[in-house]
Amino acid sequence: MTWSVVTYQRGDTTGLAVLRADGAVVAPPDLKRWASMLELLGDWAQAEDILRAVEADDAPVVDYDTLLAPVRWPRKVICAGVNYRRHIREMGGDVPAQGWRPFFFLKPPTTTVIGPTDPIIVRSAATARYDWEAELAVVIGTGGRDITAAGALAHVAGYCVANDVTARGHHKRQAVPADAFIYDWFAAKSVDGSLPLGPGITPAFQIPDPQDLRLRLWVNGELQQDESTSDMICTVAELIAAASEVVTLEPGDVIPTGTPAGVGAGRGLYLRPGDVVRTTIDGLGTLCNPVTDPSGRTS
Repeated sequence: MTWSVVTYQRGDTTGLAVLRADGAVVAPPDLKRWASMLELLGDWAQAEDILRAVEADDAPVVDYDTLLAPVRWPRKVICAGVNYRRHIREMGGDVPAQGWRPFFFLKPPTTTVIGPTDPIIVRSAATARYDWEAELAVVIGTGGRDITAAGALAHVAGYCVANDVTARGHHKRQAVPADAFIYDWFAAKSVDGSLPLGPGITPAFQIPDPQDLRLRLWVNGELQQDESTSDMICTVAELIAAASEVVTLEPGDVIPTGTPAGVGAGRGLYLRPGDVVRTTIDGLGTLCNPVTDPSGRTS
């Protein structure tokens, strides 16, 4: 059974622990050597060996208030877009031919990332329709530049569940000076709290094949997305390699790898205060995020 490394909060204190498959949060003593997840990831060469030897079954249970986003905060969040075949088709596009270069955009790491149970806050509801996007997120443990696809998975510390919430009403501008400015990726993808992440980081050594994982997302208990990562156009390894040609990857970088079919946009569906979004990837865990307005109201 898989387990993940989580960041928990109790009062004013935060710490690292292990979330077991049975839902228990426990504290193997070896995790105390790192004060934060970013520190652990920065020490990944040693941390991986220690995590491989972790005995989670007999570790003491942690008394905690909440689970935070596992990485507070990522150094970079590099998102892949249009990376699932069926999703491209549902949005009216054509699946690109072999040799397609991945499309990336950035999310501000310190303001978009929220925890596995934090609220998704819908702002500007009159002009922006908030959509859901279940995604597999890759967490980098060993940095590098110009990484080959063949060696890319050796740079992965682990994987998380993510939901790349998109403010679609801000995505397309009506009056622009040139076609290049029609799509406003910054406004659509950078709203505060638009990347629920967690519940923890499942070490890569527990995931034999990141292209064989099942993603699902429900809104108010109704299944919206259900797909395998095998439907990706560019594999996890190819995404890492392509991103590293542009920027130097660092320990603690997060790469959400695109969303499968089932988003709301194509069906006129969107998130409203009062909704509850549940996102899961088999073997990695589940996010459960309520949707509120800025005042915290759910209706």
